[in-house]
Amino acid sequence: MISVCMTTYNGSKYIIEQLESILCQLSKDDEIIVSDDTSTDDTIEKIKSLNDPRIKILHHRKVKHKFKIDLSTHNFENAIKAAQGDYIFLSDQDDKWLPNKVTVMLSYLKNYDLVNSDCYVTRQNLEIQQDSYFAQRKPSYNILRNIWKSTFLGSCMAFKKEILEKAYPFPQYGFAHDLWLGLIALKWYKVKFIQQPLILYRRHNSTVTANGRNNKNSPLFKIKYRLYILKDAIKRHVIV
Repeated sequence: MISVCMTTYNGSKYIIEQLESILCQLSKDDEIIVSDDTSTDDTIEKIKSLNDPRIKILHHRKVKHKFKIDLSTHNFENAIKAAQGDYIFLSDQDDKWLPNKVTVMLSYLKNYDLVNSDCYVTRQNLEIQQDSYFAQRKPSYNILRNIWKSTFLGSCMAFKKEILEKAYPFPQYGFAHDLWLGLIALKWYKVKFIQQPLILYRRHNSTVTANGRNNKNSPLFKIKYRLYILKDAIKRHVIV
């Protein structure tokens, strides 16, 4: 069984397009867990309009944390905790999955515990800007390298549910969920970066970022943030 975990916040504009690109790749026994962060637009109404029993909607309240950045980490954790599937796929609200995404990622999950694919980086209208995210952000299997400059991208990630045994509880001060899952997998499981774009990754001003991807935080902030990541990684024995 597959569980697709998606977070939403005022995502009305693109949510139907994204959900339709996912639903057509799932079986009748799979599920999409949508955790909504108190949207004030008609995101929830649009999701309900699909009238698909595979979609389950949760409600989540934003969590204040040490860093004044907009993170979806706690919202994703809320969705992941409700997932029933053996394989968990993460999804943003405004991208678009390519038709072979699920098939390709499941084939790799036969031999690996966490996989992260490449993607096409696009404008809001899905016009491709970059043919490869990995060409810009070279994948690395080194834990310290990822703490300094993460190569994990949650919207391109899927993993076996057993990884959560080590990942829980998620760090509570604003640790990016995709980086945390990636570090856990690098330490205790088998990881594979798939050199094939499997989604259209829509970039715009509201794209949520936490670890330096296209953000305007000061160099001092970025260093301080990474030191907190390092501290928590040591505390949880990711680094020994």
